[in-house]
Amino acid sequence: MLSTDSLERKLQMSGIILIVGLVVEGFCMLGRGPVAFLIFTGLGGLLFLAGIAYYLLALVRSGSPGA
Repeated sequence: MLSTDSLERKLQMSGIILIVGLVVEGFCMLGRGPVAFLIFTGLGGLLFLAGIAYYLLALVRSGSPGA
């Protein structure tokens, strides 16, 4: 269940995106051929990088203005 705090919710969403990317990459490891590799690098890598980028953006945007 997602949290009500804005930062926690963004961090949870980035974690979910990362997990989905890892699951896609894991299923592609079971396949053979060039299509499995393309899905592994294309979709799995894109989801993985999107999760990392969303995580870092959430951390940067949550900086306290008094600091």
